[in-house]
Amino acid sequence: MPLYVRRVATFLPERVCPVAELPELSTAGDAQRNAVLRLGVERIRDAGDLGEVALAAGAATAALAETGTDPAEVDVLLLVQGRAPEHLLASEATRVQRLVGATHAVTLGVGELGCVSSSAALAVCSGLFAANPGWRTGLVAMGARTATPARYRPPMTVLGDGGLAALVTSYPSGGFRLVDQVLTSNGEYADLFRIRYRDRPASRWQEECADPHTYSFRLALESRRRLADLNAGLLARNGLRADEVRYVMQNLSTGAFAFWQEALDVELLPVCVRNLREYGHLGSADVLLNLAGAAPELRAGDRVLVMNSSPVAAWSSALFEYLPDDRKEGASR
Repeated sequence: MPLYVRRVATFLPERVCPVAELPELSTAGDAQRNAVLRLGVERIRDAGDLGEVALAAGAATAALAETGTDPAEVDVLLLVQGRAPEHLLASEATRVQRLVGATHAVTLGVGELGCVSSSAALAVCSGLFAANPGWRTGLVAMGARTATPARYRPPMTVLGDGGLAALVTSYPSGGFRLVDQVLTSNGEYADLFRIRYRDRPASRWQEECADPHTYSFRLALESRRRLADLNAGLLARNGLRADEVRYVMQNLSTGAFAFWQEALDVELLPVCVRNLREYGHLGSADVLLNLAGAAPELRAGDRVLVMNSSPVAAWSSALFEYLPDDRKEGASR
């Protein structure tokens, strides 16, 4: 069943925090401070007291408003689970459903794959459309905010806050058509990154990398192989050459962009650097933010290969076709 991304909307906190002024850098050593400032992130949004549910619901509400869609017309609502739930046992997915007013939507959460969870959500939504031929409209919503007092995730990125939602349809509706997608994972890295929380208050939560060498070398090499294989297979089965598509991926650092461009022999669209600079890393939201933001640089019929990866570890490559309608498609600001 085809899936069309009609609209991508964002809900970005008003408070802007320059990375150079992050509180954690005031006590950091010169080496760490310089490492953070070299990542290519100039500023991030700070959600303050807003949680991931509020961020996701805000973006979903914006997507509905920008397309003139009645919330009651939404057939399926998927919440991409965030970095840390506000409450154990409670349902964040149905909280978003209530806040959005999607009273008739089948609602569930999709997660456990880090940044790749948004890619998994599109696959789930496509499958649900295929299983329910009468369904026409879906919402894929997500909120990203740092779960710890510190925003620097060593050694890779700076975490920002924000919400994003994609209004998707089972019929042509402008925007982007999901042509094909492949996704894979490897449980050997399941707890490479973690936050210990049971024995300490939230003020002492800290992201930990269990083995920096494994992340920087072993996982990097495997990720290069995995994405190269996924890209090659996806392009081959769709009859395309590597130079016939455009490329975006998630936002970690300018160094990561340089690594992937050389390792995979691709050129990323400039929107990736722009969004990294303005928002930092927004987890699962990165790739959809970049895809939507690339629209002004595309022509009708252009193909975009969206690469996504996560240190849990999971990888995805998705092929989209740009099919604009009369309206200007792209991420809201």
